[in-house]
Amino acid sequence: MKLELSSPSDRLDLAGVETEGVGFQALAGITGLGLPQLSVQWLEGAGDGAAYRGRRVLPRDIDVPLDIVGRDREHLSELVVRLARVLGDEGRLTLAYVDSRGDRWSTPVAWIGGGEMDAGAGMRDMQTVITLRAPSPYFLAESAQTITIGGATAGAFLSSMSSMPLASSQAIGSVQLSNEGDVPAFPSWEVTGPGDTLKVISPTGETLQWNGTLAAGEKLIVDMGAGTVKDGTGVNRYASLATAPRFWSVPPGVSTVTAALLNTTSATKVVCSWRPRKWVVI
Repeated sequence: MKLELSSPSDRLDLAGVETEGVGFQALAGITGLGLPQLSVQWLEGAGDGAAYRGRRVLPRDIDVPLDIVGRDREHLSELVVRLARVLGDEGRLTLAYVDSRGDRWSTPVAWIGGGEMDAGAGMRDMQTVITLRAPSPYFLAESAQTITIGGATAGAFLSSMSSMPLASSQAIGSVQLSNEGDVPAFPSWEVTGPGDTLKVISPTGETLQWNGTLAAGEKLIVDMGAGTVKDGTGVNRYASLATAPRFWSVPPGVSTVTAALLNTTSATKVVCSWRPRKWVVI
């Protein structure tokens, strides 16, 4: 496993010294990558004890000790400037790790402290500790997983994982989602019309229903994590949701969800995508 720190303009491999002999190296002693801190709510009444009311997972503060090694003093100075420019890219900093399979997981971070430089034993290395705050305690898979119902790609999928169509104008499918993360993942649904009255049902029976209509080629995007419903041009279509909508998630492991759409044709397509999330305990 290796860590990377990146901004839109540069990416720093934090295992560079180990692999190349120069660059940046995250050292032993990283803190903040264990299980995150919690804020737990309790209700205390007149009697003994208290009743558990829920919890909230807090942001992470991550301290990363770094060794910076250059080919010579001039190259070391260039590496320090690279680090400073990446850390200074406010609001667009990302910490990622690459697991043993080569999959990338990342979380947005902000530089909140550290960066004091201590000269190493020689003239071409320095040590520092940088402190990053991750507003989300989870690392998100950088590659989304997708499943398609309907459209030109549906054939093999339908034969093994769903039943669609039930009638010439109705599309319905029960599909299996594999969440490889440690915590629930939020799916996103992209529907290409024609069709109307989209209904998506969670593994535990929670239902989100959209009562609008899509013309041929028109798109609808339902993002369960963000709690948004928009068309392909970004226009808000939230008002067409049925009463008391539930934006649901899927638990870790394999689970079954259901999607249904009325008044469809062979051109109708429903794509479900999701990105697993991990604690990344190292």
